[in-house]
Amino acid sequence: MAEYISRGVFRLNTHIGVESHAAVVGKKEGEGPLGKCFDEVIEDDHFGRNTWEQAESRFQLEAISLAIRRAGLVKEDIDSVCAGDLINQCTGSTYGLRELEIPFLGIYGACSTMAEGLIISALLADSGASKRAAVVTSSHFSTAERQFRAPLSYGGQRTPTSQWTCTAAGAAILTRGAGDVRVAGGCIGRIADLGVSDITNMGGAMAPAAASAIIRYLTATETSPADYDLIVTGDLGKVGSELLGELMLRDGYDISRQHRDCGAMIYYNKAQDTHCGGSGCGCSASVLCGHFLPMLEHGEAENILFVATGALMSVMSLQQGESVPAIAHLVHFKGGKNDT
Repeated sequence: MAEYISRGVFRLNTHIGVESHAAVVGKKEGEGPLGKCFDEVIEDDHFGRNTWEQAESRFQLEAISLAIRRAGLVKEDIDSVCAGDLINQCTGSTYGLRELEIPFLGIYGACSTMAEGLIISALLADSGASKRAAVVTSSHFSTAERQFRAPLSYGGQRTPTSQWTCTAAGAAILTRGAGDVRVAGGCIGRIADLGVSDITNMGGAMAPAAASAIIRYLTATETSPADYDLIVTGDLGKVGSELLGELMLRDGYDISRQHRDCGAMIYYNKAQDTHCGGSGCGCSASVLCGHFLPMLEHGEAENILFVATGALMSVMSLQQGESVPAIAHLVHFKGGKNDT
């Protein structure tokens, strides 16, 4: 059962493993540095549908369906699914997964949603409430632009600190006793708001939340960055990653050797004109499921802290002049089925 360590930090003493996972991305993501890591690259961003929102739902459905098939399962074998996206009221998830008829928990943590879903699903499996608990998140460049920014045809200029919302989805199935990679623990994030009001600088807004989650987990578990092969953040991008390093050093932690950022990794930022990197619920989800989980499975890493970050603003809050609150949830992955 889950063991309480400190406020919001827990350890799992049972083997809650990743039985299966899958990553599905769009054409631009497939042309990036990690293109060969993803299970499917969809050349058509509409995915054969009439709208971008329908396309995002299809990305999410395809990711979880692929994860189910890869494990040799059928949809009836999945006891629950945590799913989320960036579209109002998580419609990408709702419409995408409705045909599966799996008990559904719609969740929202902006770009941190994958880590939030992993924590909830791991605890559901650990408690016995679900034998197999799935998590899937997605994002789509065009659905995010329509909702948060301006019509694509407007041709607005993007600032140097801006990031590119990934067209992608990632899914994982967590099962008690199955899988060579397990969830060893986690840290539920705290909302951080340092007054950043520039929505084109999400990395700057989210970096303090990431630092908080990492430091809380290291302190509670009495570990140091050297105890981990990698500390992976969600989508801080170039600016946010630099700020995170500075914040960690200020508190006495050097993570320069271990730190990687999914948003900074997924594109050739200059060649693909993505400025500071990728973002969106599908960014960290696809890179985790396509790149980092296979690393653990292949023995290329043994301990990874996955820290997905999210900017919790809404269209309404932005119009009302609010600042951008942020959150970061941490999941500790360990390789090796028999490792306790």
